[in-house]
Amino acid sequence: MSQKIHIGISTCPNDTFTFHGLMTRSVDWQGLDFEVELIDIQRLNDRLFEGDFDAAKTSFHAALLLADETVVLPSGSALGFGVGPLLLSSESGQTPTDTKQLTLCPGQHTTASLLNSLFYPEMTRVEHIVFSEIMPTLQRKDADFGVCIHEGRFTWEQLGLGLVEDLGTRWENETNCPLPLGGIVARRSLTDEVIAKVQGVIRDSLEFALADRDAALPAMRKYAQEFDDDVLLKHVDLYVNEWTTDLGTTGKNALHKLSERAQSIGLLAGYQSSIEVFGG
Repeated sequence: MSQKIHIGISTCPNDTFTFHGLMTRSVDWQGLDFEVELIDIQRLNDRLFEGDFDAAKTSFHAALLLADETVVLPSGSALGFGVGPLLLSSESGQTPTDTKQLTLCPGQHTTASLLNSLFYPEMTRVEHIVFSEIMPTLQRKDADFGVCIHEGRFTWEQLGLGLVEDLGTRWENETNCPLPLGGIVARRSLTDEVIAKVQGVIRDSLEFALADRDAALPAMRKYAQEFDDDVLLKHVDLYVNEWTTDLGTTGKNALHKLSERAQSIGLLAGYQSSIEVFGG
């Protein structure tokens, strides 16, 4: 019997693009039996902590905390220059000045939340909500600030919101590294042979999508918050790059830098393992 692999991915366009070939079985599953679940990134993080999934997309913030249980796969990651989350305000020109001001983040273990903690440690009144609710909440002025991810990077101006700072640009300026947002992790309980097959199928699926970008649009439209094809393909252009195909030395260095910065604010206290990319 083929081994079942329960895999979770996010509903954001770069994941549905990357996994389109796998989900439609347009690529060889290499003898594995994949069961794919698509859910919000913070729920993916939560369920990984709960022990669900053999492999899953996760925030690199969460991957740092799960390093003793998982390895990062070389393919499928989202990192790069100009890809960072945005700190938005409910009104143009507003800046964080008061610890009583409310900041919304897209989940406790998202990399966006980690960046907010690194760069705005004084803003201690933070609430975590589903990423798709952050900009509507700011529009209603029910919060002062919000850390925006995914397609909202392209649409915040249309909603009349203000830009406080591009957190990704700040990361780049301070580290000279691309920003590592999230990647695919596999359980260490799987054999190396199985992990290698999972990695191979994901890479084949990505290459299948890159060969015919438009073929993945129906899957992206089905799950995205934004239905405009141009916005969806801009999202792919931004988040799917050479490091999505293979993290390589640059990607590994960026993960090491993220680990260092997380340690500097005490995030990894008590955690023993270092983050590891499968295959060395």
